[in-house]
Amino acid sequence: MAQHILPIADLFTYSLLPNHFHLLVRVKYETDIVPCFELKKKKKFDTTENSLPDFIMQQFSNWLNGYAKAFNKMYHRKGALFMDYLKRSVVEKDSDFTSFVFYIHKNAVHHGICKKIGEWSYDGYQALLSTKPTLLLRDEVIIWFGSKDLLIKFHDKPVEIKKIDLEEY
Repeated sequence: MAQHILPIADLFTYSLLPNHFHLLVRVKYETDIVPCFELKKKKKFDTTENSLPDFIMQQFSNWLNGYAKAFNKMYHRKGALFMDYLKRSVVEKDSDFTSFVFYIHKNAVHHGICKKIGEWSYDGYQALLSTKPTLLLRDEVIIWFGSKDLLIKFHDKPVEIKKIDLEEY
């Protein structure tokens, strides 16, 4: 994540589940990404030859491939871990950002993995509430909700639990 994603995107929050994950990122400005491109590609960025969207997607691909290789090595296995595509949603209005933060944090509850937001160890909710160092843009998220207390209050809303097939996990 630090090597491939953080040079091109800021991370607000995440949720890592047994069979999928969610990230809420903000792609950085072109002026921040071009130096990363030039460093990694060891050549000047040229708009007639290069595409920043392609480079951004390549960074995500490199991150996922690196993780898959490490996972496969650790567990003495071979083959793909991920589907061939990423689903993406765009924050088009202010309410989308709020909805995406809640959606990501409620995902483990929604899938029946835990009973309430904050119990799942593999998402960014507790990191946002903590004072420990984090790669998340904690202050921006807290300011967005108004305060840490208002972030907690917003996340106290009931979560509808998805009926799951236990074979799925």
